[in-house]
Amino acid sequence: MNETPAPTIRVRGSLTRRLALLAALWVALGLGVTGWFVVRLAEEQIETAADGRMTSLLDAVVAAAALDPTRGPILARAVSEPEFDRPLSGHYWQMSAAGGLVATSRSLWDQRLPAPRPDAEPRNEDIIGPRDEPLRLLERHVQLEARFGAPPFQTVTIQVAVTRRDTDAEIGRLQKGLVLAFLGLGAGLVAVVALLVVWSLSPLRRVQEELVEVRAGTRQHVDLTVPSEVAPLVQEIEALIGQNRATVERARTHVGNLAHALKTPIAVLRNALEREEIPAARAQAATLERLVQHHLRRARAGALAGAAGEEAMPMAAAQSLATALRRLFSGRGISINVAGRDAARTRADPQDLTEMLGNLMENACKWAKSKVECRVVPAAGGMIRIEVEDDGPGLAEGQDAAALARGVRLDEAAPGSGLGLAIVADLAGLYGGTLSLNRGRRLGGMLAVLELPGRV
Repeated sequence: MNETPAPTIRVRGSLTRRLALLAALWVALGLGVTGWFVVRLAEEQIETAADGRMTSLLDAVVAAAALDPTRGPILARAVSEPEFDRPLSGHYWQMSAAGGLVATSRSLWDQRLPAPRPDAEPRNEDIIGPRDEPLRLLERHVQLEARFGAPPFQTVTIQVAVTRRDTDAEIGRLQKGLVLAFLGLGAGLVAVVALLVVWSLSPLRRVQEELVEVRAGTRQHVDLTVPSEVAPLVQEIEALIGQNRATVERARTHVGNLAHALKTPIAVLRNALEREEIPAARAQAATLERLVQHHLRRARAGALAGAAGEEAMPMAAAQSLATALRRLFSGRGISINVAGRDAARTRADPQDLTEMLGNLMENACKWAKSKVECRVVPAAGGMIRIEVEDDGPGLAEGQDAAALARGVRLDEAAPGSGLGLAIVADLAGLYGGTLSLNRGRRLGGMLAVLELPGRV
């Protein structure tokens, strides 16, 4: 016997870890770009503020500058910046005129700033000054009036340089603070996302815990309050549990019914064999065979009911049966007509559908005078309605329930076991359908109406 292979469950890492990693990457990218932009903007503002202070110093030096014909450029009055007088303080000024005449602040001591550029454009750049100190240099060309002599105006290049250490230290503190702030913010965001993922997946863990209890038998149902996104999954799991439980109950019922149904025929068969009554033994053996086949069909349909089985096409099955029954009842000249929607489908096993239609159509042919009709039409609620009608005598009032009872034959002279219509009713019920017997309006005989879940 071939065994069904066990399903293979492939585990591809942790969903929580995956979402946390994706969140960390996105946060790192977003905060990295944002942090770089904020740092650059703050650096530019600090640089602009530093340049503004240097421009004020340069304006003060320009305002105090004068031109002596013999000594060259000089300060006519003191500039209110004490750092210009402290040697190597990091604040320097230098004035250069034609002929190599240069004047410097006392803070430069014996050092010099870079020579002025020959062009007339203002200069604003970073340089290396005394003691290899990084400086910020501003340079401007101005026209000064000579106090004595000619020419009256000469071009003088005035330079002011200030150490970058304070500015760089401020930028460094800003960068460190922003990096720490963004790292803290990023870590907090990733932690919050991870907690949200863990919290969001907690309903699935509760479902898993309750499923373990259901499998262990300590719980009958999954009873949880879950979010709307998880509710369909829980509903499908609960439906599957209910379906499996119903299948087991049906199997138990079939076994009990079969055991009960076989008790009497087996006892009769044993007595007949003891008395060597061969005809009676054969009759009871045939009864046993019919009973076994009947319960096997019911058990098989019960196992398939509600499962994702095949879809059957009622029109195709009815036309195939009509062809076979025309040959079987050719001697009586029975006319069998099949009409309806060819595209109609029903959620039933094709073999079981053929069994149900075969019983109904054969029964109609047995009782019909000359005509049998089979119609396949859609019904309300997504059902498929299959009508089998004949022009025979039909049912007397109150005989519909008796006709569907197992083993009851309305005409003992007609051949059969009395199980045909009962089998159809049982199979229809297992698939969520119904079978009803009425008086036909078109042909006047019996009208058997079989309704099954379908799709048109």
